Formats: sequence, C-alpha cells, structure tokens
Amino acid sequence: MEVAIGSLLVGLACGILPFGAEEHYGRGVDFVEADIRDKLRHLRVSAKNLRWWLHAWTVFVVVIFLTLSVAFSSLPLALTVSCLLVCLPWYIVRRKAEQRRQMIEDQLADAMVSLSSAIKAGLSLAQALDILAQQTPRPICQEFQQIIGEYQLGKPMERCLEEARKKLRSENFALFAAAMEASRDSGGRLNETVDRIAHSVRELQRLERKISSETAQARTSALYMALAPGFILAIYWFVIDKVNTERLFTTFAGQVMLSIAVILNVTAWLWARHILNPEI
Repeated sequence: MEVAIGSLLVGLACGILPFGAEEHYGRGVDFVEADIRDKLRHLRVSAKNLRWWLHAWTVFVVVIFLTLSVAFSSLPLALTVSCLLVCLPWYIVRRKAEQRRQMIEDQLADAMVSLSSAIKAGLSLAQALDILAQQTPRPICQEFQQIIGEYQLGKPMERCLEEARKKLRSENFALFAAAMEASRDSGGRLNETVDRIAHSVRELQRLERKISSETAQARTSALYMALAPGFILAIYWFVIDKVNTERLFTTFAGQVMLSIAVILNVTAWLWARHILNPEI
C-alpha cells in the first residue's frame, strides 16, 4: 500500500513538474549545450544532434531516479546518483578537451622550431605554416590545417591567427601568434623571435614535467583513497557484518550517510586533482 501511494505521488509530481519547471529546464539545457558544444568544437567532434542527446540523457537520469526512489525506496541515493549522472557527460567532455589542449601545448615547441627552420630556408610565413600543417603530428596539425585552409580561401592571416588563438585559449599559442603578427607588421626577423619563444616554451614544459613527475605518486594515492571506501564497504558486506552494512541501503538515515559519504569522496578526489595539477 505504501509503495502504491509513493508511486502515485511520484507520478503526479513528474506529471506536474514539467509545466512548472519547463522554463528553468530550457535555460539549463541551453547553458549546458553551449558549453559542451564549445568543447566539442575544440575536439573537432560533430555536435549536430547534441540537444537530442541531452534530452535523451535527461530521460535516462529521470528513469534511474524513479527506479532508485520507488523500486528500491532510496530517495537520498537516488538524488546523489542522479546528480552524479547529470554531471558525468559534462565532466568527460571537458576532460577530453583539456587533454587535447595539453597535447597541443606539448607539441607547440617542436612546431615553433620547425617553423623557424622553414623561415630560415627562405619560405614565407604561409608556406612555413603549410609545411607544419603537413608534417606536425595530431592534434596540432589540425589547427595549422585550418589556419592555412582559411587563409587560402581569402581570409587575412591576422584574422586566422586571432581566431585560432581564441579557440585554443593557450597562452603559448597566443604568444606564438602575437610574434607572427608583430613580424608581419614590423618586418623583423621572425625566426629569431620564434626561436626565443620556443626556448621559453620548452623551459615551461620542462618545469611542468618535473612537477608532474613529483606529484605522480600523490595523484595515484588520491585515486586509491577515492576507491578505498568502496572496497571497505564490500569487505564489510561480504566478510565482517552484512546485517549492519545492509542498513546503509535499507534505512533512511543510512542512505543519507551513504549519500553524504559519496559526495564528500567525489569532492575530495576532484579537489586533490586540482591541487596536484598546478598552473605554471
């Protein structure tokens, strides 16, 4: 009887909620879509049906929420799992975009050295960039290919570089683009400027790798600490005290404590990742 009444109330709430929250839901989807679309553009992934996928993911999250809250009578866990599922696609896309940006940062110094050598050989800036677009590895070659492609279609080089700088949001690439623009305006020796910038970028990369190597053990420890509560819970369930451990899932107080523990654990892991990845 209680399950039937609970199911009826949840069904009524789900039926009334769209009419009251339609505007807020639309604003939320617009915000998330704009952010994810921007990151997918950086990843060069088509976002043609992105809004449809967001609606489908919303339906999936609602189904999971209803399943946990009604079938398993676990409202706190349903809210926790639903919040994590809502953030999951956004986090994955942002993480992939950041990894691609970091790869471009790592490849930029070698690309600058190649550009300087090509200019020393007597090639123009456009010809040197064309060589980089053909010979540099992915993903940085894709950026040079887009710059050259737009330049060949008639867009000014300054505008191509400016758009690439805004899209990549890389301080090293911004410095690289500023050097090329200054050289085109003043007629200075671009190869010498690029050599100095490449040297500076290499030094920054050396420091970043040093910090990364020195914090690798700490990052691994943070991951193990984030996974440890799950293993401890499994040990208590199967080995030590299954009856009392089961109360974490069957009682309201236990579900609240378990939900708070999950949120704090995920927050601590994300915080540790942020602290152990400092910006130079």
